[in-house]
Amino acid sequence: MPGALTRAHRDEWARVVAALAKRFGDLDVAEEAAAEAFATAVERWPEQGVPPNPGAWLTTAATRKAIDRLRRETKRDDKHREAQMVLGDEPPGDQGVIDDDRLRLIFTCCHPALAPESRVALTLRLVGGLSMPEIARAFLVQESAMGQRITRAKAKIKAARIPYRVPRAQDLPARVSGVLAVLFLIFNEGYLPTGSHSGPDRHELTAEAIRLTRLLRALLPYDGEVAGLLALMLLTEARHAARISAGGELITLDEQDRGRWDATLIAEGHALIRERLATGEPPGRYQVLAAINAVHTSAHHIDATDWSQIVALYDRLVRLDASPVVALNRAIAIAELDGPEVALAAVERLATPLAGYHAFHATRADLLRRLGRTEQSRAAYDQAIALTGNTAQTAVLTRRRDRLTGEAPAG
Repeated sequence: MPGALTRAHRDEWARVVAALAKRFGDLDVAEEAAAEAFATAVERWPEQGVPPNPGAWLTTAATRKAIDRLRRETKRDDKHREAQMVLGDEPPGDQGVIDDDRLRLIFTCCHPALAPESRVALTLRLVGGLSMPEIARAFLVQESAMGQRITRAKAKIKAARIPYRVPRAQDLPARVSGVLAVLFLIFNEGYLPTGSHSGPDRHELTAEAIRLTRLLRALLPYDGEVAGLLALMLLTEARHAARISAGGELITLDEQDRGRWDATLIAEGHALIRERLATGEPPGRYQVLAAINAVHTSAHHIDATDWSQIVALYDRLVRLDASPVVALNRAIAIAELDGPEVALAAVERLATPLAGYHAFHATRADLLRRLGRTEQSRAAYDQAIALTGNTAQTAVLTRRRDRLTGEAPAG
């Protein structure tokens, strides 16, 4: 998606890609034709003015470019027959049970025939508008590897003739896990952008992720993980006003003015968690993450935080998701309960899988600082700064590094 239009026309991008993919049955054609149409708009609109109906203009332009491309291909007739096969007997304009263009496209791309990571990566690219580097950082892999993954997903759609159909009600449960993963990663990219020299946050992404998750909750009101993800987003977003200083520096949880937290969002998030607890069903990953955030947002001050409960919740989360990132976050909680030395030992065991992850080095730097190991802490801060592109995070890490003066070991 052309950068100049990424934010202002994100909804139109999703709608145009969805319309073209449905018409031609080919995600490559849809994405490339839409990109060409948006690129043309970037060139023309500043000089000629924005048309009265930008969405119709983009759809028409993209459709023409898609048709031109298909005409240039030697197997044009085969393409048209394949498109007809993909569409089948589905009535024109059938929107299924999902009214929202973007949510419908997310469900459509999250086809269960694709590997989970592939469908999530593909959807983030086509629908979320995230760049290849942003998606690669979200998965903690190299950009080239992520590009190959997305290419393979598109190739499988073509080779296996996976139908590009609007999902029906019975299709939703099989696809919801992939949809939740997409929404979670879009929210995370908005909450703390990972791009080079990115600003403190991208509120339009967090707001859109919450909007789509609310729609998903209305579609699947009894799905515990949908409720859990919505609660997690609300409790995280509730801290938005207290996260960034006037000077553009990230304010960490222990330093935030909790009086600036959004009490309405916190109340809604807590209510969702209580509702899920009342069912007696075993919680999934997003529900446990939401519960951890509920403990944080229940404390009026950092010293009042129930760290033993948080560690217990992380112990439960590890059984559901044994990823290195979860282990890192558990170690941060362990530091508050058992001290920095115990936590550092747990963090050091993650050095190989998280070598390229800025949060690993930032956590290690803080623990070393608390243990009075100043020079090692400074080196770890340097590594963390080199790996983060977020300006607000760079600012706080730089300040903490520059304040190192050989502090006395903690407790």
